[in-house]
Amino acid sequence: MRVVNEFSKDGIRVSVFSWNNKYLLKYELGPMEQTFKIPETDILEESDLDSFYQGEFFDKVVSRFKEMGESFQKQLENL
Repeated sequence: MRVVNEFSKDGIRVSVFSWNNKYLLKYELGPMEQTFKIPETDILEESDLDSFYQGEFFDKVVSRFKEMGESFQKQLENL
């Protein structure tokens, strides 16, 4: 597994790996994570991955984390 890029944006840790002919985009926030697998054949240049760190796609990642966090918090309260 090769690390392509690692950085934080809006408190979310973003890691990009190249593994098994796929790019793995991993977003982490606290105890939660989201991972997306993209075939390397769908990406012409690694800079094409930048579109996954901004705009509508990234906004949906943030929104999903909010939903996941609320669900997780409710479950912890029910323990």
